[in-house]
Amino acid sequence: MDDSPNPLAFDPVPSATRRRDGWTPERQRAFIDQLARIGMVSTAARSVGMSRKSAYALLARAGPDSGFARAWDHAAVSGEATTLATAIEKALYGVETPYFYRGKQCGTRRVYNDRLLIAVLNAMARLRKSAVTDPELRDDRSGRRTAS
Repeated sequence: MDDSPNPLAFDPVPSATRRRDGWTPERQRAFIDQLARIGMVSTAARSVGMSRKSAYALLARAGPDSGFARAWDHAAVSGEATTLATAIEKALYGVETPYFYRGKQCGTRRVYNDRLLIAVLNAMARLRKSAVTDPELRDDRSGRRTAS
C-alpha cells in the first residue's frame, strides 16, 4: 500500500471574483488531470474551456511555492512521460490500419511511421541531455529523468 500523498492533490488557487467561466476549483483540478494525461498545457487548457495564456496567468498568480505549481510540475512530467511512451510504442510496433477494396474492408496492415521514430529519438536525446545538465532531473545511478 502506498502511503505517499497524491502528488496531483492541491488547494485550488483562490479567485478574487466568482465567475462561472473562470478558473473554478473544479476546472483547476480537471486541468491538472488532463495535463497529467497528455503533458501539453495548451491542449489541457483547451479541454477545460480555457486558454494557454490564462493557465500560465493562473500559475503565476498561484506562485512558485504553491500546491498548484507543484501539482502542475508533477503533472507535466507525468504527461510528457506518458506521451513519449505512447509514441515509442507506435514507432516500434506501428499502427494497425484497415484497407479496403471496392468499399469493403479486405483486411488490415501495420503501418510504421519513420518521422515519429525520428521525433521519439530526438525527444529521448533531449531528455538525456537535460538529465545530464540539470541535477534535479537526474537519478544518480541511472541518469533517468525523475520528478523532484
